[in-house]
Amino acid sequence: MTSAPQEREIAVVAFAQTAHRRTSEELSEVEMLMPVLHEVLDRTGLKTADIDFTCSGSSDYLAGRAFSFTLALDGVGAWPPISESHVEMDGAWALYEAWTKLLTGDADTALVYSYGKSSPGPVRDVLTRQLDPYYVAPLWPDSVALAALQAQALIDAGDTDEPALAAVATRNREAASANPHAQLKGAVAQGDYLVRPLRTGDCPPIGDGAAAVILAAGDRARELCARPAWIRGIDHRIEAHGLGVRDLTDSPSTRLAAERAGAFERPVDTAELHAPFTAQEIVLRKALRLDDGVHVNPSGGALAANPIMAAGLIRLGEAAARIHRGESDRALAHATSGPCLQQNLVAVLEGEPR
Repeated sequence: MTSAPQEREIAVVAFAQTAHRRTSEELSEVEMLMPVLHEVLDRTGLKTADIDFTCSGSSDYLAGRAFSFTLALDGVGAWPPISESHVEMDGAWALYEAWTKLLTGDADTALVYSYGKSSPGPVRDVLTRQLDPYYVAPLWPDSVALAALQAQALIDAGDTDEPALAAVATRNREAASANPHAQLKGAVAQGDYLVRPLRTGDCPPIGDGAAAVILAAGDRARELCARPAWIRGIDHRIEAHGLGVRDLTDSPSTRLAAERAGAFERPVDTAELHAPFTAQEIVLRKALRLDDGVHVNPSGGALAANPIMAAGLIRLGEAAARIHRGESDRALAHATSGPCLQQNLVAVLEGEPR
C-alpha cells in the first residue's frame, strides 16, 4: 500500500463529472455515465482504443443486482476486448489500482470511472451492509446515527460544538456556488435534527452522479495535458472494524496514509476532503494538520454533492483540475469509505513549476 519513491511519474491528465442531482430516475447507469466518459476522453483527444487499462468503482448494493458493473461497460465499449478491472469501492480506490498498473509499466494510459445512484432506495439502510455482520449490522444503525455518535464524541471532547459544525456546512456550500456540478450551493438552512447533534445541514445530500479521470505516465502525460497533476504519493489505510475499539475523535489511518503519501514533507495549498458530515471535516483537518492557510474544499466537498462511490474520486479529480488550471501547485486529496471514516485514502498531487 505504500507509495515509496517510484521511478515512473504518473499524472491525472483529465477529469470530468456529471451535474449531480437528487434523482436521475429517467436514466440508467450507462446513460448517466456515457456523457462523462465522452467528455474526459475529448479533453485529451484520446479514443477508447488508445486506453491501455480501464478500472471502475461502484456498488452492487446500490444497484440492487450482482455484477452490475458489467452493464456499465456498455458505456465504455468492451469490444474489441479491453484490459479492465473493477473494485467494489469508491472510484478513488479504482484510481489506486490503475496507478499501480501504470507503475508496473504494463500500461501508459488508464481510464478510471465510478458512479452511484443513491436515489432509488433508502441509502441510510443500504449502508448498514458495510458494518460488522455479526455484532453491529443486525442492529441496523444507519449511517447518520453513526455519524452522530462521532459528532457527539467530538463535542464531548471539546473539539467542536454545534455552531462550529454549522459554520463548516456554510463554508462548504458557499464555496460550491462557483461549482456548476454541485447539488447544494449557497445558503442552505441547517434545518431540524436528524439524529442529535446532527441537523439536516450537517449531512450530505442524497443524489446520483458519476465521474471519470484519465491517468498517463511520463512524457505521454505531458503530450496529453498542458499541466499534468503529478501523483507524488498515494496510500490508503483502514481502521479497526469494531467501532467500540476506535477513538472516533481521531483518524490515525488518515494520518498514516498522509505520512506515507508524503503529505507532511511540504505544505499543501489546497485540500479536497471527502467529509460527508460536518464533524468529519473537524477530524480530518486535525489528522492532516491543515491550518487556515490551506484552501479546504474549494469545490464544496461532499456536503455539496455526495454521489456514493464517486465522491472520493471527485475529490481527486477536483484537486487535479485546480492544478491543471494553475490555481494550485501542491494539493492533497482524500477519500473515505465505511462508517465514521473507517477507510481512508490520501493522495498528494503537484504541478510542474510555472
